[in-house]
Amino acid sequence: MQIDTAWRLLFGGMERDPQGLSARVRGIIADAIETGLLAPDMRVPSSRSLAEALGISRNTVNAAYQHLIDDGLLVARERSGCFVAATEGRTAVEEGPDDWAARFAIRPSRMPQITKPRNWTDYPYPFLFGQFDPGLFPTNPWRESVKAASSVQEITRWARDMIDDDDPDLLDQLCHKVLPRRGIFAGPGEIIITIGSQHALSMLVQLLVGRDTPVGIENPGYPDVRHMVGMATADMRALTCDTYGVVPDGVFASRRVAFVTVGHQCPTTAVMPVGRRRELLDAASRHGVVLVEDDYESDLSVEGDADLPCLKSLDRANRVIYTGSFSKVLAPGLRIGYVVAPKPVVDELRVLRRLMLRHPPTNNQRSLATFIQLGHYRQHLRRTATVLQERAERIAELLPELLPGCRFRRDFGAKSFWIEGPPGLDSRDLVRAARDLGVLIEAGDIFFVDPAESRDLVRAARDLGVLIEAGDIFFVDPAEGRRHFRLGFTSIATHRIEPGLRRLGSLLRSGPA
Repeated sequence: MQIDTAWRLLFGGMERDPQGLSARVRGIIADAIETGLLAPDMRVPSSRSLAEALGISRNTVNAAYQHLIDDGLLVARERSGCFVAATEGRTAVEEGPDDWAARFAIRPSRMPQITKPRNWTDYPYPFLFGQFDPGLFPTNPWRESVKAASSVQEITRWARDMIDDDDPDLLDQLCHKVLPRRGIFAGPGEIIITIGSQHALSMLVQLLVGRDTPVGIENPGYPDVRHMVGMATADMRALTCDTYGVVPDGVFASRRVAFVTVGHQCPTTAVMPVGRRRELLDAASRHGVVLVEDDYESDLSVEGDADLPCLKSLDRANRVIYTGSFSKVLAPGLRIGYVVAPKPVVDELRVLRRLMLRHPPTNNQRSLATFIQLGHYRQHLRRTATVLQERAERIAELLPELLPGCRFRRDFGAKSFWIEGPPGLDSRDLVRAARDLGVLIEAGDIFFVDPAESRDLVRAARDLGVLIEAGDIFFVDPAEGRRHFRLGFTSIATHRIEPGLRRLGSLLRSGPA
């Protein structure tokens, strides 16, 4: 039985005291049963599945289950597993003629996702991508900006319902102080603010991708984009990629929309050369392909990649839609991203966004605009980029010594390393074993399309009366990615890098249990 998202959320805040893990598992399940979160006759995960998901011993889970059985909260059924018991004094909720599963049009919880422990800050060696180091956050400048945005006059400006507008100050700062660093000069009506780049990508999929729209994605690539596109169209193909990124070949020419990460390919970190970028734009113009450029980690570099023009800056045919975010630059919890696109696209996005959530919180927009206007943003970029460069150089120096059986790649400016392990390595096992030693890394198979996902989509579509063709023949099997893992360094302090890599290296030499 595979652990779904609901069970992961149930245990998301669990404390990790080794002496009381069994009691904590028992208490969380008991409380969920008593409060009705877990209904009578609901099957609980197998002890093996729950232990693997939580990164704890199977014996620990077995002990918790046995206590719950003894207390009458669970019942064990031979060859079937453990189920929630109908406890006296607690009335089961009637489900009605149909259960919820039969009513779902889609099942997002069944899609494989990048998972990270919710309490990752409790681990001493978090080599995670996309998380931030609290020690690098510009706390005092941010407080100053929030305070400035909280005056009576400022509140009067941003507290009203903006309907489908954005904070004009933030749009102005983007136009004059942020986007020009990427070579982008946006005109009136060509920018819309989003709740992070994830929201931006989701809206673009809804706007551009219909049931039969031919769409190209990178493989390996960002799994959430893969899922978004897979739910929207029956014609998803993997774009041909080489060491420089997407190749503008016949597969690319056959697509109507292509999602690309040319700044740092996700997850390999490949930086596409300017010549290839121009070839991609020429091919898009000839064949009518719209390019969605996900520039997810721009700005934080002192290595020269900021001088490399992004696709949008080279676009003369209005074929590129650009998405950016402040999540990687400041903090993921800020949830402010943006789209730069031709005005007709932004006009449609504004209406679509209004139907979804009207507009992102304008107090955060105004605080960020003030933060940029006061010069704090530029200072933060310089300081943080220098620290991240030191970390990158330290990891690159240590990897040949501490992980000698691995090959690694990190193109300039990237905030992670893409590691290829020795033959026979299953990085999923390595992730679990490393976590037990306090080291957090990310398995590589999640970035590859699983042929089973395509077959599941075919079956689900058939149930709805829609016949589509399985696309597994178009994709590289994720088994190709199991030797790989990603090593991020935005969230780990520099002095913890060497001891963390030493622990990881010892596991690779001995083999994860």
